[in-house]
Amino acid sequence: MSNALDLCSLSQDELKSYLEALGEPGFRAKQVFSWLHQKKAAGFEEMSNLPKSLREKLAESASLPGLTREVVQVSKNDGTQKYLFSLPDGNMIESVLMRYSYGNSVCISSQVGCRMGCRFCASTVDGLARNLTAGEMLAQVYEIEKELGERISNVVVMGSGEPMDNYDKVVRFIRLLSDKDGLNISQRSITVSTCGLVPEIRRFAEEELQVTLALSLHAADDATRQRLMPIANRYALIEVLDACAYYFEKTGRRVSFEYSLVAGVNDTPEEAKKLIALLRRRKGHVNLIPVNPVVERSLKEPSMAAVHRFRDALEHAGINVTIRKEMGRDIDGACGQLAAEVGRASGRGRAAKAAAAAERVAFGADPDGQGACPTDSVGESNTTEKEVSR
Repeated sequence: MSNALDLCSLSQDELKSYLEALGEPGFRAKQVFSWLHQKKAAGFEEMSNLPKSLREKLAESASLPGLTREVVQVSKNDGTQKYLFSLPDGNMIESVLMRYSYGNSVCISSQVGCRMGCRFCASTVDGLARNLTAGEMLAQVYEIEKELGERISNVVVMGSGEPMDNYDKVVRFIRLLSDKDGLNISQRSITVSTCGLVPEIRRFAEEELQVTLALSLHAADDATRQRLMPIANRYALIEVLDACAYYFEKTGRRVSFEYSLVAGVNDTPEEAKKLIALLRRRKGHVNLIPVNPVVERSLKEPSMAAVHRFRDALEHAGINVTIRKEMGRDIDGACGQLAAEVGRASGRGRAAKAAAAAERVAFGADPDGQGACPTDSVGESNTTEKEVSR
């Protein structure tokens, strides 16, 4: 990553101070901010209402995120589009465009890789390479909106990475995304996911934001959750749920409890009863997600009959629950799957595995991230893939 200043990550006030330090008048800040966040300029030479001398100064001392589209996969089932972007330092990140009746939604990544070690997630297989800047997160939304030619109305920070592990930059991203002089996306149309970093959830509650918090719950007891999510060895369920209750108390925003159903692990009637007992008196909504198969993992997708039985049990007990609509299942639609597939094909990522194993041990996971389970394979994809020329 370049050492030049990431201009897209600056607020208008910070941009004003930066420009004044360059000897430029402060009013230029609003012009530059508009070029970055409304017109989505890819380079300083596009900023035609700025003096040439200023454009040259910016080119010398600052940088733009510089995402390059490498691959776009398009689902034949529902039109979902999965993007693989390369960064200037050679790292890869993923984003997903989903079309709904209420508008276009983009799921973005907050890190290159992830160190949380969740067993059902492909993005954690090679560990964490680095955090993304706020500008790099914004660029995912901007690049997709430019290509689409339509407004993005909803943004979900639920791609590769743990957003709360990149806390400051994610909060900065939210403030810039919702800035009235930028894309002006309502904070109520932004969702941030977390596997349950308790101190960060409580800190997030104090930010005076109106985003939806989505907790990766996935189990109704500590033992099962620890099998699936190493972070559960650090924070007990009751601590995590109390932090979510605090978020609701401070913001008035209902928490979404994400529950990936894994065949034979957490999809049984007994697990449903435990989940009901856990959540019956808590404010929130349960989102059931049949697990996506991942090559490096052995977790199995439950039958739809099991999924419906689980949902019906929760509904009967008065729990607000939905089954997440499957989008992009015929492409590598889940977190990290496309990057992992490209990495397997190219041989990339092997050098990172030792460091990734050390990270996972620090969070209480097995060094290989897989426990005693062997890997399995993913079936053939029913997808259209476009190689994007650079």
